[in-house]
Amino acid sequence: MTMAAPTPDSPSGPPPADEVRSGAILDRGRRSIVLDLKRDADVHVACRLLDSADVAIDPYRPGVAERLGLGPDRALERNPRLVFARMTGWGQTGPLAPAAGHDINYIAVGGALGALGEEGAVPPVPLNLVGDYGGGGMLMAFGVVAALLERERSGRGQVVDVAMVDGAALLTTMIQGLRQAGMWSEVPGTNLLDSGAPFYDVYETADGRHVAVGALEPQFHARLLALLEIPADEMVQWDREHWPEHRARLAAAFRTGTREQWAERFAGEDACVTPVLGLHEAAADPHAQARHAFVTASGGSRVRPAPAPRFARTPAEIPIEPPAAEAVLRRWGVTTGEHDSD
Repeated sequence: MTMAAPTPDSPSGPPPADEVRSGAILDRGRRSIVLDLKRDADVHVACRLLDSADVAIDPYRPGVAERLGLGPDRALERNPRLVFARMTGWGQTGPLAPAAGHDINYIAVGGALGALGEEGAVPPVPLNLVGDYGGGGMLMAFGVVAALLERERSGRGQVVDVAMVDGAALLTTMIQGLRQAGMWSEVPGTNLLDSGAPFYDVYETADGRHVAVGALEPQFHARLLALLEIPADEMVQWDREHWPEHRARLAAAFRTGTREQWAERFAGEDACVTPVLGLHEAAADPHAQARHAFVTASGGSRVRPAPAPRFARTPAEIPIEPPAAEAVLRRWGVTTGEHDSD
């Protein structure tokens, strides 16, 4: 059960059209209803649902669920096996807990944003993948599964406090470890994995597109140079003093061919060079097609990423469009009249 913000059919009105279109994909396979939690009857229905739910997800700022009469203390008293996951940007405690924010703010304070980018440049915005999805949604999913596993042993649910700022910080664990060991500079764009190394970077091609180079290991670096027809003794991999010259030479080499020409040249080669594909191109990639990594559902024409990860014994079904709210209520044992009454 998710206590969520307004949806296309919520009492507070529809969101913008672009959000409806994206939500149609994100909501696939979800059973959902809409409750107006300012109405006593709908709060009663929400309590009924919490009484038999395994998991509740609270996306509101701290204290909002309590004011609605749906806080974790009350919910766990009625249903001791409930896992109550609280998803916020700043967490349930701390000076920023009541503040507004978005992905970019959480990853900035968590240290992830400042570690990105090139030396002397403004940090790039990594979509909303690091905070919202990586440090937020996926960390919450992990926390919920861990709580459910523990419940099988103890018979008791619990509150899971998920903060995107915590998750963003957690994702930097390896980098923090390298920094504290003196192996990572605070200056972005000067390290091994942040575009500081010429053999781990993105290069423009003759047609204005790009290729990604990740030739970290010496054998991959050697093959990279061989396929670019650069003598190995002219580009010693770990000669940091000459990395700027190495980068300029690699950049010049990749500008002599188109992205597709380089993709063909490096196909089947262990040089760790791949084309940088756009969102619209990813589904057509031969590897994605071979793995059925993108699918269409319910006879539709829109392509969307397939479920992941993959389970050998219990494979995921192709997501379907969500059922009507009335059907969901019936499944939970709530009558339409009960929902509609005040």
